Amino acid sequence: MAEEKFDAIIVGGGIAGTIASYLLAKEGLEVLLVERGNFAGSKNVSGGRIYSHSLEKIFPNFAQEAPVERKIVREKISLMTESSSVTLDFYSDALGKQGSDAYSVLRSVFDQWLAEKAEEAGVQIITGIRVDDLIMRDGKVCGVIAGGDELEANVTILADGVNSTLAQKIGLRGELAPNQVSVGAKEVIELPGNVINDRFNCRDGEGSSWLFAGVPSGGRIGGGFLYTNKESISMGIVCTLSDLVNSEKTVPQLLEDFKQHPIIEPLIKGGKIVEYSGHLVPEGGLEMVPKLVGDGVLVVGDAAGFCINVGYAVRGMDLAVTSAECAAKAVLAAKEEQDYSEASLNAYRANLDGSYLMKDLHLFKKLPHFMENTPRIFNGYPQMVADILNDMFVVSGQPATPPMKTAFKHVRKIGITNLIMDGLRGARSI
Repeated sequence: MAEEKFDAIIVGGGIAGTIASYLLAKEGLEVLLVERGNFAGSKNVSGGRIYSHSLEKIFPNFAQEAPVERKIVREKISLMTESSSVTLDFYSDALGKQGSDAYSVLRSVFDQWLAEKAEEAGVQIITGIRVDDLIMRDGKVCGVIAGGDELEANVTILADGVNSTLAQKIGLRGELAPNQVSVGAKEVIELPGNVINDRFNCRDGEGSSWLFAGVPSGGRIGGGFLYTNKESISMGIVCTLSDLVNSEKTVPQLLEDFKQHPIIEPLIKGGKIVEYSGHLVPEGGLEMVPKLVGDGVLVVGDAAGFCINVGYAVRGMDLAVTSAECAAKAVLAAKEEQDYSEASLNAYRANLDGSYLMKDLHLFKKLPHFMENTPRIFNGYPQMVADILNDMFVVSGQPATPPMKTAFKHVRKIGITNLIMDGLRGARSI
């Protein structure tokens, strides 16, 4: 293998890397994918939800074959305090329409299916091998060094996750800033499918996405998440790294407290933990996107910082698919011209700019700063809303207070000016 030169080498067997390899091999290129885990998906962690629109373009009707868990037809968002939760619950058949639907997935299973598709297309996949370095000649990436072997390629695609040391080594990006990433901790809790249906008011094959703000992240930037699978629940928390230094609790303790919350505990009662994992999550939005192209090299997926968190939705997997597709198109064009220079491969950036991906990142580019500079979103406002509703719904036999007066009493604790200014800044950030 050391003497063979590939058209493309992809580093990382997550969604972005596997899709890129599949698209290139399908067009007849000699492609090698190197994954450091024992199998594709073994090192990949996410909340567990994929929006289908981007993958539908590559595998039409993929959900009929792929090992998806449940179609998400119910969206929930909760503001959570230590002892209460205020929840918006949205159900709609429109959430399940093909092309705009979303599914819960277990990455260790789903990514293996993608890898099988890549192998069927002709991709050579080697697992359990770490890429230690890149082969550099006259400033151009000419392949990888892995397992003591030098493997050469016309182009190398870095899909090695948010903490891409390879992109850093060749100067495509610097050190990650603590405010640009979150630490995520996740558990998969096994429960019978009929129990999940009953507890989450679901039908077979349908499920819920549930996001939480407030105490799950200790009142700091971040939150909790919960997704229903066929016979398990994926749940966890994410906390911005820069905020964790001031936290009185560790991430494992925050996760355990989240599980013991009076809203959550009945939902997972009797369940068995079958998986525990932790991961860095890109949170910086457009600001953390590195230089994406060099001579002989492209950066895709989480390694490129492609993630959008707007509070009511978290997107990463659909962006990974689209970035892989844009990269593959650029590599195919470069092969046709036999030019793998940065100037030629910049077609990747042009493809991204023409897609929804960069348009959405630009739309929400101010949102990370807004959340970072408005901690009341994660501490003051959940408590304010809970206090207002507590006064409205608790009947103690005391004379009732006009609802507006009740609400104003708690709004004053936040400050009317703060409330107005936060609203204006939030609107401007999107």
